Amino acid sequence: MPVLAPVSVRSVERPSPSFVRIELGGPALADFGVDGPTYDQRFKLLLPGPAGLPTLPEEGWWAALQALPEGERCVVRTYTIREVRGRDAGTRIVVDLVLHPGAHGPGSAWAAAAAVGDEVMVCVPRRGEPFGGIEWDPGHTDRLLVVGDETAVPAVASILGSLPGDAGGAVFLEVPEDADVQELAGPAGVVVTWLPRSGAPVGSRAVAAVADHLGFRSAPSASSEVDPDLWETPTYSSSGEPLGATVAPTDDRYAWIAGEAGMVTTLRRHLVGELRLPRHQVAFMGYWRTGVAMRG
Repeated sequence: MPVLAPVSVRSVERPSPSFVRIELGGPALADFGVDGPTYDQRFKLLLPGPAGLPTLPEEGWWAALQALPEGERCVVRTYTIREVRGRDAGTRIVVDLVLHPGAHGPGSAWAAAAAVGDEVMVCVPRRGEPFGGIEWDPGHTDRLLVVGDETAVPAVASILGSLPGDAGGAVFLEVPEDADVQELAGPAGVVVTWLPRSGAPVGSRAVAAVADHLGFRSAPSASSEVDPDLWETPTYSSSGEPLGATVAPTDDRYAWIAGEAGMVTTLRRHLVGELRLPRHQVAFMGYWRTGVAMRG
């Protein structure tokens, strides 16, 4: 059973123009915990709706939420834990939220106006109990490839901070502008390349950089070829594609790619289709899709 509980905003920072960093805390987070590093651990953030925050049971909370009249429901969004601070009753979780330009969605709008003392709810892992939400699983591979846009920066920051000192590989992070580049701690053998878009199409700079790095021809995907719910890991496929049994890596490569679904789809086609990277050594995750409203 997860921890489903109200928490309050303890601090709000603006590390760069496109990000708001929010620290959440509350007594119930004393029970938060995962078996090992958090890596790219996802969690649910429940934002107040017109009627505020509903009272929900920890077990079966999603079904209970959907059963409420529409005017009593709250907004649910999925984010990655950027950092965990403190311990026991003083545990706080830090989340970086992206401020999307133009019309804000519920998450972006809440982040833009968030203030210390605001109350929300979280659904997070309970120490010692299964929860899911971590896709990072390189096994014993030696060559890492990590690619993400701004929505994946928090997950990548957490992953880098959890890698062993002898890890090696390449990280490509596309962000909206130069001022969004951050200092990320990680092993010396993992080279991080920042790719400010500066007005270029979303995903274009990341795809071009990976194409140059791996040696394939960069070509954009047509929108009709993009699955807005693309999510493929060794244990799950959003397309329903049959999955083989978990096997040992067949070479020393592992790729973790997350962000806008068009970018992820393009890189999947090249890595799996052209470069023949085994599917059990990749994670492709469409965190969002241009022009498509996110679901909880």
